[in-house]
Amino acid sequence: MATPAGANHQSRLEFAEQIIPIVGSLYRENGVVSHVHGRRLINLSAQGVVKAHRFARHAGGEELDPALTLEFLTAVKAANPGPASLDVGAAIAAWRSTGSSTSLVEAAQSVISPVAGQGRAPQESDCADVVLYGFGRIGRLLARILLNLSENGRGPRLRAIVVREGGANDLVKRASLLRRDSVHGPFAGTITVDAERNLIIANDQPIQVIYANDPASIDYTAYGITDAIVVDNTGRWRDEAGLSLHLQSTGVKKVLLTAPGKSPLKNIVYGINHDTIADDDTIVTAASCTTNAITPVLKVLNDQYGIQYGHVETVHSYTNDQNLIDNFHKGDRRGRSAALNMVLTETGAAKAVSKALPELEGRLTGNSIRVPTPDVSMAILNLTFDKEVDRESLNNHLRDASLFSRLRKQIDYIESPEVVSTDFLGSDRAGIVDGLATITSGNHAVVYVWYDNEYGYSHQVVRIVEQLAGTHPPRLP
Repeated sequence: MATPAGANHQSRLEFAEQIIPIVGSLYRENGVVSHVHGRRLINLSAQGVVKAHRFARHAGGEELDPALTLEFLTAVKAANPGPASLDVGAAIAAWRSTGSSTSLVEAAQSVISPVAGQGRAPQESDCADVVLYGFGRIGRLLARILLNLSENGRGPRLRAIVVREGGANDLVKRASLLRRDSVHGPFAGTITVDAERNLIIANDQPIQVIYANDPASIDYTAYGITDAIVVDNTGRWRDEAGLSLHLQSTGVKKVLLTAPGKSPLKNIVYGINHDTIADDDTIVTAASCTTNAITPVLKVLNDQYGIQYGHVETVHSYTNDQNLIDNFHKGDRRGRSAALNMVLTETGAAKAVSKALPELEGRLTGNSIRVPTPDVSMAILNLTFDKEVDRESLNNHLRDASLFSRLRKQIDYIESPEVVSTDFLGSDRAGIVDGLATITSGNHAVVYVWYDNEYGYSHQVVRIVEQLAGTHPPRLP
């Protein structure tokens, strides 16, 4: 990897330390979320900022110099912009590609021009009420992400969770599960409990805990919640009739299912078909973690090479629906111990891809092997293309997509001979291509895609929440 002339680690840290307050000010005062090729800079340490720049390499292999980011963001701040999702890395790459015919300051002014001069304090209308129906693995991660997103008073705001009461100390136990997680570590903030009002207070934000057995009989307005987006992460209902029960409760506007839904519900993979969500869509689904991981990669490959047919094999961490030890289970094989076995099972992800990418209808098959790890999975894409391809060009194409394309928040790319599954814990991308594992032969390729099937998927869900709420800021550039 090349190093920018005159740069060293110490100087990069110094520039990073100057970047941090500007990033924070843009986020809290202007609603601007700063990224470097899809990597958020919000709340990072100086070392974290440097690392984000290191892994956001340009096509020539050169790191992005934090000095350029500092100059760019200083010009952005001077423009007093309104809310935006700003990718500094992509903007500077575009500036470089033009031969730097204009100054970086002028480039920054041009990129931010659609929202320049629109800076203002956050208002109530900038927020949207969100209710989590269920508070399991995905529900608690959604809570963490939503709490981070609402720190600047804008965007989706977690107002309540709905659960069945689990007995004595229910509230304390649920707060504890939010505070500590064996896979994802401790919650980054403070959590207290108000037992009298049934509140979990996270980072001074009150979250109403509502105990209910019926999704159709809750008056959310009694808690000051209106026009809410209910995120059903129980998986109990997957059809329109069942999920419509939520709409019968007072104060609900839309429903999002965190699982594949049955027709005619729209299965949304953010970045691929989120623009098909219409204003009058009251129920949509976020498909599955595997579908979200592979669909962006498949689209990039299909657009470039044309996929004739393929097979998707997922090596998937065990989930709550499996048994820890052998016991009765309504599903085949899933009754056998998840902690002791590799368990062959079915996956609907291959068929589900066509709901987001209709051009791949009937071209993919799939299967899954559950393995004794708690999180992070892998999809092996065995593909036959319309034309021959070599490993280097295919990898370069995927790597460029992870840096410069509109799917840079969905696709990541890595080349390292040392990585294993735990290295991808906490990734907010839908999938990460392992370039060193790529195999090609003629018009055939095998592509390996890692994915944090909990955290990466949860970020995709939250992006859909933002789309439904109309709070997703414009993407620049």
